[in-house]
Amino acid sequence: MTALVLILASFVAWFFSMLAGGGSPLILIPLISLMLGAQAVAPVITVGLLMGNGQRSLVFWRDIDWQVTGWYAPGALLGGVLGAYVLSRMHLEWLQPVIAIGLVGIGINYWLSQQETTFTVKGWFFLPLSFLNAVGSAVIGSTGPIMNPLYLNYGLDKEAMIATKSLNKSLLHLIKIAAYGILGELSWEHVGYGLVIGLGAIPANWLGKHVLARMSNHQFRQLAFTFVAVSGMFMLWQQRRLLFFVG
Repeated sequence: MTALVLILASFVAWFFSMLAGGGSPLILIPLISLMLGAQAVAPVITVGLLMGNGQRSLVFWRDIDWQVTGWYAPGALLGGVLGAYVLSRMHLEWLQPVIAIGLVGIGINYWLSQQETTFTVKGWFFLPLSFLNAVGSAVIGSTGPIMNPLYLNYGLDKEAMIATKSLNKSLLHLIKIAAYGILGELSWEHVGYGLVIGLGAIPANWLGKHVLARMSNHQFRQLAFTFVAVSGMFMLWQQRRLLFFVG
């Protein structure tokens, strides 16, 4: 029953994440935490995201921006290893609310400015920011669509963004899995449930590709930035008990 629920939820999550430029973990992480426990979230979601993003990057292989990946990969390598080490030693509960507030601010800024580009992004920006993103991703399982504005303001639209982001995420999750395994944070049970999530992603990616082709670049950007803000609010709601306690 657990596997069936996960594969159905994965299909829904990956389909909508194709149209919004990401965000499948926001649906899957609470479900994994509820069914398998909080400690299983990071390794299980990482295996599933590696499989789903790997297949997605192959589907859009010709649209990958290799210059962005060249800047992204070194930061992801260092950040993924460091984040996995932090996960094996402690749990940073305050990190998710901080990320959530940033996501809400980015989304609001886009809609208030009414501009297609809210800030200018250079290729080298992806080196330090991928490092920070990888640390957060390894600690809490996923940082949501926090990198979406970087890809969009760099100049990538629709297929190019999906392709490049998926390849970069695949590299990050591969690094995280290796680090989790070395540090003893990955079990065969985690791998099994992660593969179930990955299997649900395959038909969702195929269907999402055909729907994405019918969207304009403007519609894609609007949906992507809207999802950034919505995902931030959702993450804040998930952490409401922590925020109330701190307040």
